[in-house]
Amino acid sequence: MFHLVLYRPEIPANTGNICRTCAVTGTVLHLIKPLGFSLEDKYLRRAGLDYWDLLDVRLHDSLADFLSVLGQGRLWLLETGGERRYDQVAYRDGDFLLLGQETKGLPRELLERFAGQAARVPMRPHPKARCLNLSNTAALVLFEALRQTGFPGLT
Repeated sequence: MFHLVLYRPEIPANTGNICRTCAVTGTVLHLIKPLGFSLEDKYLRRAGLDYWDLLDVRLHDSLADFLSVLGQGRLWLLETGGERRYDQVAYRDGDFLLLGQETKGLPRELLERFAGQAARVPMRPHPKARCLNLSNTAALVLFEALRQTGFPGLT
């Protein structure tokens, strides 16, 4: 089982789409507060459709709170400036995939603390092509991790 972790997500529709992805893949979703919306937000609920009962969501009051429950799990930071491409990571069952805020990404101190554990999605080098949508990135990287591990539990 994989874990998708959203650091201070801001856009309810993105989180709703990620909820749906997690529900259909059996992936645990971790949300690190503060959130830019209420979990009762209609756009969040609409994007997640009727998958809520399939979802394992874990709320964390802060980044420190999340890191305290990480334990021995491997953490991969998904960031546009990551050292390697997302498909060059050898994912393992139980890995945590951490995505940053839509407008700010991940904090520099976190990137420094976990140096060597940041992956990126390749994009064209253009000033207007800053990053891929958060929910697209989450799905793309999660499915690569699932592919590498043989799509456990999925048909």
